[in-house]
Amino acid sequence: MTTTFVSFSLFALLVTVAPGPDTLLVLRNCVRGGRFSGIATALGASAGSLAWAMAAAVGLAAVLQRWDAAFAAVRLAGAAYLVFLGVQSLWACRRGAGGGPELSGESSAPAPTAGRAFRQGLLSCLLNPKVGVFFVAVVPQFLPDGHSTLSVTLAFGVIDAAIAALWLTLVAVFAARTLTWLRRPRVNTVLERTAAGVLMALGIATAVESS
Repeated sequence: MTTTFVSFSLFALLVTVAPGPDTLLVLRNCVRGGRFSGIATALGASAGSLAWAMAAAVGLAAVLQRWDAAFAAVRLAGAAYLVFLGVQSLWACRRGAGGGPELSGESSAPAPTAGRAFRQGLLSCLLNPKVGVFFVAVVPQFLPDGHSTLSVTLAFGVIDAAIAALWLTLVAVFAARTLTWLRRPRVNTVLERTAAGVLMALGIATAVESS
């Protein structure tokens, strides 16, 4: 049983460290609101991962995967949310382009509160049905014989959420240590535009894939 949990943990770690929308949101919110905004975003994303694990454990994720209309609806909602976040970042760049806060090295976008940052991380993960599909498709490969599928899946979900929280928190802490550099006008503008472009591209790609 220990070997099973270690194997799953290593696999989950490899999947988690791959850059994605959650990592971009953590970086963006850390630059805008500091370390605690980044950590709140990380905790929100990990909470969303745990929610998907619970859904997979009771079979909701499997049902969603088989129900094409519902799956497409969730994907489209997630795509729209990613595009919205991208447009938000792009708008912040355009507002700062004329001067003001951007000239002093601060982002023109308002600093997100911890609650708002948490909700952004949570929604980003909840509106990504691929997280649920991950549990439905991958978890069965690690399930040991003679154990409750429900309890083991939930345990895997807790492990995955803990790994996500730890990794994304480390990303936030590292970003916080380099805030002086990240908040330089040119660096900040490049970061915002890159985040905007990647988030919008991911959203559009998701929408196209769902059509």
